[in-house]
Amino acid sequence: MAKPASNKVMDKIVSLAKRKGFIFQSSEIYGGINSCYDYGPLGIELKKNVKDLWWKSMVYERDDIEGVDASILMHPRVWEASGHVDGFTDPLVDCKNCKSRFREDKIDVSKPCPVCGNRDTFTESRSFNLMFKTFMGPLEDTASVVYLRPETAQGIFTNFQNIREASRQKLPFGIAQIGKAFRNEITPGNFTFRTREFEQMEMQFFVKPGEDDKWFEYWMEKRMAWYERIGLKKEKLRFHEHGPDELAHYAKKAYDIEYQFPFDWQEIEGIHNRTDFDLGRHAEFSRKNMNYFDEQAKEKYIPYVIETSIGCDRTVLTTLIDAYEEEEERTVLRFAPAVAPIKAAVFPLVKKDGMPELARKIIDDLRGDYRVFYDESGAIGRRYRRQDEAGTPFCITIDNDTLEKNTVTIRHRDSMAQETIAAGQVKKYLAERLA
Repeated sequence: MAKPASNKVMDKIVSLAKRKGFIFQSSEIYGGINSCYDYGPLGIELKKNVKDLWWKSMVYERDDIEGVDASILMHPRVWEASGHVDGFTDPLVDCKNCKSRFREDKIDVSKPCPVCGNRDTFTESRSFNLMFKTFMGPLEDTASVVYLRPETAQGIFTNFQNIREASRQKLPFGIAQIGKAFRNEITPGNFTFRTREFEQMEMQFFVKPGEDDKWFEYWMEKRMAWYERIGLKKEKLRFHEHGPDELAHYAKKAYDIEYQFPFDWQEIEGIHNRTDFDLGRHAEFSRKNMNYFDEQAKEKYIPYVIETSIGCDRTVLTTLIDAYEEEEERTVLRFAPAVAPIKAAVFPLVKKDGMPELARKIIDDLRGDYRVFYDESGAIGRRYRRQDEAGTPFCITIDNDTLEKNTVTIRHRDSMAQETIAAGQVKKYLAERLA
């Protein structure tokens, strides 16, 4: 049976990601481990650029958001208060014939098994908690049970009063965090779209009750605009409002920002009005004061929370898919310059006449400010194609004119147009275009 076109596109992207050093299967030499991935030299640069742009937009460009880096391991009572111990479950069914495992809400159990094709082979549904459990201390007894956090948000809520007092912030203000989370997903898949170990970029914005609707609309607009900044195509983005049957137990209102992946429209970010649920629950379970005293209104209240939660790994995959294009003579990744892993490549036209030395001089001048790449191997056209596949916006060639006129040739990735500039202006030229 022929593969659907969407699968073929994903296969090509997965192949390119490995070949160019973006993403590798974890522990591949041992056969790999399901749904775990390693980021290679280009992948870690792309991921870092995405995180840096998010942090810049949330923290550096504002005076009402503070940062935190909370511990992955937290007191077990945190997850009781948040509802994860009792309620963080998926309905699980198994095929008794082929032993495949599925989320019941994602398949029709009245139809044949999608793997083996047999009918009436599904087990009864049972709840499966998605948290990874481990043990703290020398003995594996129930008193030492801890969990790998399934989300980063709770570390923000438990630190609300600490950060408010230390930063002297007044409402409304937010707390941002980038960090690892872990979920024992029943059916991970679609490359790095759904994995068991992933990185989140979350911001919780604390507001006065009654002002939450206004701030919810504000953050919807802000978050959608951010995706233009990282270069995603507008026509492939949309909002999806959660209906009554989709809303999380803590949410008054929720929207997803969805992207049109080759396999379907899927969520890349959630924006939620969490009301006072989280701070209220932690006040109840910890018996600590989570009230905020509003000096202007002369009243105490537990703040409401507007959450923006984005999967970093999912966003990196989105940028790869969105940038990927096949042309007649080349494959190219049209990354926005701000997220491109390599900003510029420098080539001597030939390996003689002092050209490599001049190329190295330009590399040395750019290094420290930009991730740059030197290549003197093969025909110049082949070197261009290699950088197209890496998504490098600019290629700088040292040629005979460099020797005679002290100029270099700049080749643009997207248009493949070339222009000549003074060798001494390269750094300024890149700074203007990479800002």
